[in-house]
Amino acid sequence: MSARRNTKIVVTGAAGLVGQNLIVELERQGYERLVAIDKHAYNLRILKQLHPRVEVIEADLADAGKWEDAFDDAQVLVQLHAQITGKFQEDFERNNLAATRRVLDACRRRAVPYVLHVSSSVVNSRADDNYTRTKKAQEQLVVSSGIRHCVLRPTLMFGFFDPKHLGWLSRFMARTPVFPIPGDGRYMRQPLYERDFCRCIAWCIEHRPDGTVYDIVGDTRVDYIDIIHTIKRVKGLRTWIVCIPIGLFDFLLRAYAVFSRKPPFTAEQLRALVAGDDFRGVDTFAVFGVKQTKFEEAIRESYCEPRYSDIVLKR
Repeated sequence: MSARRNTKIVVTGAAGLVGQNLIVELERQGYERLVAIDKHAYNLRILKQLHPRVEVIEADLADAGKWEDAFDDAQVLVQLHAQITGKFQEDFERNNLAATRRVLDACRRRAVPYVLHVSSSVVNSRADDNYTRTKKAQEQLVVSSGIRHCVLRPTLMFGFFDPKHLGWLSRFMARTPVFPIPGDGRYMRQPLYERDFCRCIAWCIEHRPDGTVYDIVGDTRVDYIDIIHTIKRVKGLRTWIVCIPIGLFDFLLRAYAVFSRKPPFTAEQLRALVAGDDFRGVDTFAVFGVKQTKFEEAIRESYCEPRYSDIVLKR
């Protein structure tokens, strides 16, 4: 435990979904020298309120700044920052590529010995969009950095604080009498519970495997429409679930995006949803000692647990 207390860990993109859950897990495991860097002021305030002992730095990593001093004496960088959704290619290139180059340069200058990079299962996907292309390039920046590292590629994640994905679907379902499903909804998903994923990250921080890439996939193979029914069931909702043609669904998403700067679900994500990806991952129990939480139990914890389920990050 003393080694954990003395290990300085810098987390970039710390105020996002994975970061918020990771800080909860690392503090629970006894890590005390945590530095959280993010550019999202609102979400950082939530993190600071929940974890007053964590050093919080508001900064845009694509710009040089005093944030680089936080890497002094750091033993591990957990790199989480990423542009996941958006309408403009420049945002993906700035936040996934330019920021990563600057962070890795800071690591080299300050002699940070280990980088744990959170990539995405999309690098193995059939999808071809701004997110997929820049995540592939971001991962390659880490691999070619010359710094000891490992790479984790999670599938679609859900959990506490979720402003997008299943969290947004859960809140939308609670507000509307009718919930639309694209096509027949029989699109197999492999959602990964955030708390399980963060335990895998914690194992890597402690053991520091070098040059290893781990594909981490949710154990449950479940169709999209059954995810929606599970959320409806655990929350006790009476929402009417309606299937509509994919073409119409795509048109509605594009129309909504015209009026929304940050649409919660995009036409590109719809194409990824119906692409038919079937990911293979490591046995998380055999590799990390992490037995994954049963899907319905994880959904119930995420969206019904009183401590964190009502806290929602902003996108």
